[in-house]
Order: sequence, then C-alpha cells, then structure tokens
Amino acid sequence: MIDREKVLTVLERRFPDAPRAERAAAANAIVGLEPEYEPVDDGSVDGFRCEIAAARYTRQDLAAGVVRLFRRMG
Repeated sequence: MIDREKVLTVLERRFPDAPRAERAAAANAIVGLEPEYEPVDDGSVDGFRCEIAAARYTRQDLAAGVVRLFRRMG
C-alpha cells in the first residue's frame, strides 16, 4: 500500500507553488482514495460573498472562475 503522507511530501517538494488543495487531491488520486470534495456549479449558487483581508469576492467572481467553490461529498 502506498503511504499518502509520503506521496504528499513528494508533491509538496516537487510542486511548492501549487495550491495545497490540489496537491492533496493529487495525493488522494495516486493512492486510490475517493474524492472528498466536489466542485459546486456556479449556476446552483443563489448568492455568494467572501471577504478576506486583502479582497472581496462575489457571485460574479465565482461565475468568472476567479473563485472556485467546493463542498464536502457524502
């Protein structure tokens, strides 16, 4: 059995600039784990507003692909 943590360590070293969520998804795929999250289609979102320290995002950003929204499966 392949150790997911070892795979994740290799991916972090090989792709340091990749988003953490994408490295985790790649590690899951390599070791054969089912996806834990699924993307949310922007058409199914009635309203969206996200404020962080340096920016604000709305449903328009979601529709434009600037922000991606995922939900936990199951």
